[in-house]
Amino acid sequence: MRYFKKTFLFAFILSIIIFLPFQRVLVIEDAKTNKLLAYLPLHRNKDTFEISYTHSIHLSNVVETYTVLKDGTIRQIELTYEDTAIGMPSNAEKGEIFKLEDGKYHLLNMRRDMPSIYMRTAQVVGTHRIISNNHELDLAEVIPPGSLILLTEQRLALWELWKGVNIVGRST
Repeated sequence: MRYFKKTFLFAFILSIIIFLPFQRVLVIEDAKTNKLLAYLPLHRNKDTFEISYTHSIHLSNVVETYTVLKDGTIRQIELTYEDTAIGMPSNAEKGEIFKLEDGKYHLLNMRRDMPSIYMRTAQVVGTHRIISNNHELDLAEVIPPGSLILLTEQRLALWELWKGVNIVGRST
């Protein structure tokens, strides 16, 4: 009887460790199937990431900088690009700063909040990359070109972390 109690307690604690969502992450999932494709661990005060891509019309580099707020809201805080033509802002909105520096346009102090980001990955021109804390993931490495993906903040359990690709370190 004593052996059974210890075994049950051990199994119960192990189950909690494996199945209780504890790690706060930015999840990248297939928007059609909700399959976990990759994730970026989030940590307090370091919850920023960049999405870098080649603009399909201008063929120039664009970098969008985001932060993830404590409530899970994704906030765009900065935009850096080289052309103000089609699809790119040519001025700042109220409270933002628009400047030209070293041949690049910078839109700073942005506070554009969203619960999630839907994004179609590059199919023909360039690639989409997610960058955080000096780690970079070319999305083409884990996602077929032209895929519709969804980025959201979630808490994942250990078993879910084992299923996806950790952007920081590339393996779980």
